[in-house]
Amino acid sequence: QEKLVESGGGAVQAGGSLRLSCTASTYLNSSYCMVWFRQAPGMEREGVAGIYIAGGTSYYADSVKGRFTISRDLEKNTVYLQMNNLKPEDTAIYYCAADRIGRAVLRKGMSATDFDTWGQGIQVTVSS
Repeated sequence: QEKLVESGGGAVQAGGSLRLSCTASTYLNSSYCMVWFRQAPGMEREGVAGIYIAGGTSYYADSVKGRFTISRDLEKNTVYLQMNNLKPEDTAIYYCAADRIGRAVLRKGMSATDFDTWGQGIQVTVSS
């Protein structure tokens, strides 16, 4: 069974940067797309950035557009999320998720239920 392992979280001050990594235990190109979700306390899980593995087309939520960049490295079976100009409202647990079936559409309001494989989550804390 495929596993996803996230790394790179931590605590930074507003304006700082972090890079999250999500490494798959099997071939990354066995997935249709991958998405970084985040969930803050008391809030619903939100898809903030996603990428189609085959073509590399990406999606960003309005809240992170221009600050976050998602990319993939097929040789390393890893998806990255580069987060720049971080804001306190970016504070959340970040999860990477894979759709290996092809159900998901990368768009605003995408459903977490379309993703069948999840990482354990990693904390990102941005202080003002």
